[in-house]
Amino acid sequence: MRVTVTLESMKFHAFHGVMEEERITGGSFLADISCIIETKATETDNLKDTINYAELYDLVKCEMMKPSQLIEHVAGRIVKAIKTGFPQIQETTVKISKLNPPVNGEAEKATVTVKD
Repeated sequence: MRVTVTLESMKFHAFHGVMEEERITGGSFLADISCIIETKATETDNLKDTINYAELYDLVKCEMMKPSQLIEHVAGRIVKAIKTGFPQIQETTVKISKLNPPVNGEAEKATVTVKD
C-alpha cells in the first residue's frame, strides 16, 4: 500500500542566511517533510516495514544545524540525506521556512519547497 509519512512544523534555531548577522545570531526556521513509500506496515503493524519518523527527524535536525547561506541549499541537502538514509522512500517533499525574514517590510516567513 502507498503511504505518505509527514513531519510538520519541526522548529529549529539555525544559522542560515546571506547576511553575516543571520549566520552569527541565527534565526527561527520551520521544516515540513513528506515522504511517500510503498509499505505493508498497514497490515503488519511492524516498524521495520515503514520508516521511523524519529530517525527522519534526527536526519533533518542534523542538516538544519549545518549553516548555509540559502534555505534552498538546506532543503536540497535534506532531500539528498533522506534519499541516502531511507532508500525505500519513493518521493520526498521538503519545505523550509525562515520566520521573520530580513525584508524591507513585514513578512511572516519565506519558504522554499524542494520535491524529488
